[in-house]
Amino acid sequence: MAGTGAHPLVRAEHFIWLTARVLEQRRFAHRFLDGARDPVETALAAYRNEDGGYAHALEPDLRGPVSQPLHTAHALGVLDSIGRCDGPRVERVCRYLSDVSTKEGALPALLPSQRGYPAAPFVPVVDDPPAELLATGPIVGLLHRNEVWHAWLFRATDFCWNAVDALEQSHPYEIEAAVAFLDGVPDRARAERAADRLGRLVRGQRLAVLDPSRRAEYPVAPGYAPGEHHFPYDYARTPGSLARRWFTDEEVERSLDHLAAEQREDGGWPVNWRQWAPGTALEGRPLVTLRALETLRAYGRLPA
Repeated sequence: MAGTGAHPLVRAEHFIWLTARVLEQRRFAHRFLDGARDPVETALAAYRNEDGGYAHALEPDLRGPVSQPLHTAHALGVLDSIGRCDGPRVERVCRYLSDVSTKEGALPALLPSQRGYPAAPFVPVVDDPPAELLATGPIVGLLHRNEVWHAWLFRATDFCWNAVDALEQSHPYEIEAAVAFLDGVPDRARAERAADRLGRLVRGQRLAVLDPSRRAEYPVAPGYAPGEHHFPYDYARTPGSLARRWFTDEEVERSLDHLAAEQREDGGWPVNWRQWAPGTALEGRPLVTLRALETLRAYGRLPA
């Protein structure tokens, strides 16, 4: 049994085997224990629907059997993490994305089909939901980064560019979505210019805690949970991200020190967003733990 003095990865492994869903267990085994990719894809397939989308609480804050863009973005992230964001599997996903897009050719965060099934209160169900950068940006960036070409991407990419260019007063999750788009989009010169502007916006609006020892002095975005702050590593998840340029080496190192120190006695990392149901918190912690481990490894804080 892993004790509190064990290596952080050993403690995290114990936490994953103790608490995580099969999908997160297999993702951990693939990434950190040299496990195969096939079991990850097999576990992910349980969440796929006939329409090509994903559901069944793959994204824990949305429950029920109906496909949603946020579930599908999560699924693409899993496929990307095992190097299988290609072929017929992604063709099916793109057809689903095209079918559920708004008139702008982009994605709403939540389709009205969610009505009647449990969902986080901070993701409201409306009859005619607008397209959002929050839902569209990460998917478009990921597909571009994997050199996926599909007709759906043309209008969705234009939508994301327009949304990024229009950003003025924003909030952390929207900025994260913008970065995910900019890190993958092919027009690198335009992406760098847009990222430079967003970096000034993030610093000017104090959307990143630059000194964790003084985080209580930083504002929390409206609608976020108390203490739901974001740090440099939330925007720059790898050193190669355009968002890494927004922060000094000292600011990044302080934030990584904070991230490492957030590991709890049980080996997992905490969920800092609003917890509205017991099951969502239980399922969310392994996801947060995997992200923390990936970030620490990307920055050389864990062995490769």
